[in-house]
Amino acid sequence: MMNECLNYLEGRIKQDSSFTYEVILVDDGSKDKTTEVGQSYCKNYGCDKIRILTLAKNRGKGGAVKMGMLRSRGKLLLFADADGATTFSEYKKVETSIKKLCSEESDLSEALAVSCGSRAHLEEESVATRSFFRTILMYGFHTLVWLFAVRGIRDTQCGFKLLTRRTSRILFNSLHVERWAFDAEMLHIAQCLEIPIDEVAVEWNEIEGTKLTPVLSWLEMGLDLFIIWLRYTLGAWRIKGDIKAK
Repeated sequence: MMNECLNYLEGRIKQDSSFTYEVILVDDGSKDKTTEVGQSYCKNYGCDKIRILTLAKNRGKGGAVKMGMLRSRGKLLLFADADGATTFSEYKKVETSIKKLCSEESDLSEALAVSCGSRAHLEEESVATRSFFRTILMYGFHTLVWLFAVRGIRDTQCGFKLLTRRTSRILFNSLHVERWAFDAEMLHIAQCLEIPIDEVAVEWNEIEGTKLTPVLSWLEMGLDLFIIWLRYTLGAWRIKGDIKAK
């Protein structure tokens, strides 16, 4: 994933000398050599381009993404799964999408917008290849997302989302969920604030080695979705930032 990502980004620099980037690799308290591998890229590309954030203990996917996003320095901030399931060149699609959403803004970093990579166009194919039980779990999760958190977004969980800098600061400073359902809370906050959201079809491939166990993960995410709805409804969780929820 890192090779593919960096080849693409270095290629963009060759095409446009004004293009700059940084990659933040978040090691979520892992016991493998993630940090060491990241440091090898720092030596080859420099510490301005590759930054390593090593967490002392595992916080969960949402917690790791939040830590990385709040320490990023770019005008546009992308978070992407480390397994490389989404081809990194698909960045151009979400970049084009977010620029369209912000076409009337003079300062892109201060605009409000989210562009979500989506696998919804692959759903028919996945239903054909998945077991009946996994298909039921998938549709059940979609229903819970619609009931408790987000409406109008067909794929909330694809790990390939691009945000403007201001949007990222607002959404991630308000984020509470640190497990798999953090995307749903992030998009729930965005919809409450009426931040423009676009969904863009991206190339996606199944990667072996997933940490998700179908039933347990479904129960955990379902519980998190209910908690998101309940705590925002009761006012126990509040949205921080410089704009007010509608």
